[in-house]
Amino acid sequence: MILISLTPGADAAQSIVVLGDSISAGYGIEIQQGWVSLLAKKLQAEWPAYQIYNESISGDTSAGGLARLDQALKRHKPKLLLLELGANDGLRGLSAQGMQDNLREIIVRSRKAGADVILLGMKIPPNYGKRYIDLFYNIYPALAEQLKVPLVPFILENVALNPKLMQADGLHPNAQGQPLIAETVWQTLQPLLIKGK
Repeated sequence: MILISLTPGADAAQSIVVLGDSISAGYGIEIQQGWVSLLAKKLQAEWPAYQIYNESISGDTSAGGLARLDQALKRHKPKLLLLELGANDGLRGLSAQGMQDNLREIIVRSRKAGADVILLGMKIPPNYGKRYIDLFYNIYPALAEQLKVPLVPFILENVALNPKLMQADGLHPNAQGQPLIAETVWQTLQPLLIKGK
């Protein structure tokens, strides 16, 4: 488990929590190269009042994230929660409905604790069949619309289909892909920071 403050901050710092899986935990690369660390550096330079904590675990599912949520909310009292879960549900062929219910509960509980949520969408490989892939991918925009949360449709946009930006397993981005991921998330995150200023 990675649980580190990636930016220095005063007691009055606003917390941002990343609740995710290997895509956010920096699987296969140095943690300092990961998109969360790169986002933290950008925040430190442009929005130093914010402090980011990475509560991501490689291999985690939406159920695992839900099980860990209350502790993370209590520990960090975040103003924002970046929710990047679901890929492992899909890769394991778990219930799409169960995944949707878990993500919904994470969003609802986070909001109840005072945190705005950004939902970071994922996709799974085509070999899982069109019906399951459609069920899986439609969860993210459906939840975003129903619960009125900002959505990054696919966190690996402009990365996943470029072999030069992916590790040998074809599932995890390499260090070269991380700045693109950070920028993709930043485009949705920045307006919320401005709004909450």
